[in-house]
Amino acid sequence: MKVLLLEHPRSFGEDRCNDIANAPLSACLNTGYIGGMLAANNIDVTMVDGYLEKLDYPAIEAEIKRIRPTILGIHQVYHWEDNQTLYQFIEHVKSAYGISYVTVFGFYPTFAYEEILNRCAAIDSALLGENELTFLKLVENFPENHLPGMAYREGDFIVATKGEVIYDINTLPFPLRGKGSYSFGEVNISGSRGCYGGCTFCYINPYYGDAKRKWRGRSPENIIAEIDAVMSETDIRYFYFMDPNFYGPGRAGKDRVLKLAALLKERNITFGIEARTNDIEDETINALVDAGLRHILIGLESGRDEALKRLNKLTTVADNENALVVLRKYGIEPSVGFIMFEPDSNLEDLQINYDFLMRNHLLDKLEISVNVLYHHMIILQGSSSYKALQDQGRLNISSHSTYEADTDYVNSKVATLASMMRDMTNHIFSYMKDSWELSFRGDPLILEKYQQINDLLIKSFQNYLQLLTNSDLTTEKRNDYVSTFNATIDGIMA
Repeated sequence: MKVLLLEHPRSFGEDRCNDIANAPLSACLNTGYIGGMLAANNIDVTMVDGYLEKLDYPAIEAEIKRIRPTILGIHQVYHWEDNQTLYQFIEHVKSAYGISYVTVFGFYPTFAYEEILNRCAAIDSALLGENELTFLKLVENFPENHLPGMAYREGDFIVATKGEVIYDINTLPFPLRGKGSYSFGEVNISGSRGCYGGCTFCYINPYYGDAKRKWRGRSPENIIAEIDAVMSETDIRYFYFMDPNFYGPGRAGKDRVLKLAALLKERNITFGIEARTNDIEDETINALVDAGLRHILIGLESGRDEALKRLNKLTTVADNENALVVLRKYGIEPSVGFIMFEPDSNLEDLQINYDFLMRNHLLDKLEISVNVLYHHMIILQGSSSYKALQDQGRLNISSHSTYEADTDYVNSKVATLASMMRDMTNHIFSYMKDSWELSFRGDPLILEKYQQINDLLIKSFQNYLQLLTNSDLTTEKRNDYVSTFNATIDGIMA
């Protein structure tokens, strides 16, 4: 039996260029881990990465024609549209090349399996949540395919059952990596699964589906063994830990980080991580920087405690500011997650957020300002915010998919400013996509232009917030302000 695992091509609309990824970074090794599990059990498996290797559908079809798999597994990623191109491709290749079975997996199929199975008759099942064991059992028991951990059709109904969670993730075989995995100068690696937090906008823990052990970490020794294996195959020496929560909970989590840092230091590599602000403290950051830490993403989300409570961040503004101080003390300027506009925001929230960003020097560079001065809360199926807003009758489900939704802002003035900032920042991004590389390299002309735009963006946010605080804006006036701003950007970038 032959299995082909596919990362399908992805496309993103211009109006979504600044929206948070529609699949979290932790999904990037889904296909590799399934491949590793199958290969470790002597199953003939091939991975085709249409995304990272930039393969179009004809090129992917040629691989399917060459391999003639019995089972086609697809890491299905929602990309802000109805996926009809993918569905038509699946229907075509399944019929043309005698594929016996098609299954899809990932975050999107886990939460929107009914929609997917109803839209594409050629898809036989969706794997739910953690999927390595489920896929292995599917292959081992084939053609029996009504197994735990899957959603499938049974007569006129769709049946979905939970699968098995792997508590000791040290037992997982290392993920397979194709040439696409090494195509962008870093190697993604997973050191843990889940998060001990519970943010309303996040669906990491519902995906893994284990309330008893939200966070599961690999041992430092197991992680290092994988890094050593990768280093023996490639010259790349930068690793990015795509864990939603690099630290485990409590003192045990910090001790694990310290042990891992000591082992990483011996490898003479550099790396990046993602972490919660309440975990950032001197001892571990000092050790990690000494071991090669060069990049970190922290989710600040807000500069107001009341908003952090609404988001169930389980952190405080003091945690956020302490994290910034500690990281900068050791020479790390973090990337930050920030939700300027959340559904229940008021104008006072926005002003406090703005003041927080200013006093913490998070509006000094356009690359940061253009994100933090706009970003709204993304609402995706599986998150607690999706369910809560649905229960309240406030959820506006996308015409494309049940997976994507939004909601009306409680405060109409917040809604006005959010729409203005979206239009303005998207216009800036339309220039940055072609000029960011020059900025990164320090081109003096681009740096000067970016500084002008950054100053204008900050001033405009402040001015429009003040205007809305004092009065209403007509639609005509709102559009005039946006048009004038965007025309000024055109002039600067000309």
